[in-house]
Amino acid sequence: MDVLLVSLASLFAGFVDSIVGGGGLIMLPALFAVFPTTHPATLFGVNKSASIWGTAAATVQYAQRVQMPWRALLPAVAVCFAGAMAGAWTVTQISPEFLRRALPLILLLVLGYTLMRKDLGRHHTPHMTARGERLAACTLGLCIGFYDGFFGPGTGSFFVFLFVRWLGYDFLHASASAKLLNTASNLAALILFTWKGHVWWHYALPLAVANVAGSLLGTRLALKHGSGFVRIAFIVVVSALILKTSFDAWIK
Repeated sequence: MDVLLVSLASLFAGFVDSIVGGGGLIMLPALFAVFPTTHPATLFGVNKSASIWGTAAATVQYAQRVQMPWRALLPAVAVCFAGAMAGAWTVTQISPEFLRRALPLILLLVLGYTLMRKDLGRHHTPHMTARGERLAACTLGLCIGFYDGFFGPGTGSFFVFLFVRWLGYDFLHASASAKLLNTASNLAALILFTWKGHVWWHYALPLAVANVAGSLLGTRLALKHGSGFVRIAFIVVVSALILKTSFDAWIK
């Protein structure tokens, strides 16, 4: 029964995450509810062992239908991996508690800006030179990758928002690019959790299969309905993240 419950959560998490990020909002609470006495690091490791396959599958699907800026993204992948490793190491030295309280406010600003700018992310209009785009993508990879390793909630949504706001991508191209970098940060975290012995591999396979199935469904919907659909999903997911992180930081 436990495997079935968390597999269903992994399916839905893969679906949401493939569109605009935020799969951890579904997967981690489910894991904590089903395994309440388990060390948190182990549950984080289980989550990464499933989510990395969903993000990788979504990346492949997007790459087949969306023109990916590979010259900018490939260097950013390496930088993102290094940033996530550095963030994961840093969290072993200092507590991320200050981010727990600040995160709802940051997300609220992101949501407010998106709602005010009705045209934000509706059109794909990259405005940087090739070198500038590569530098910007690497900067995002380093900073958000570090954040993912150090703390994590909302990583995919931050990637999407910044690709839209800073690089001029529409929501569909931003989501596709975000999946590639998020796969790199997930891989870095999974390697660290594996090294520390915090992965239940007997759960990894069924959760990964469910996550990939949800991811393929979500990606197809995003590709079919385009940037307008992804924008709406982004607003819904960020709103849910605000409620969840506010509860964790100020009420729980």
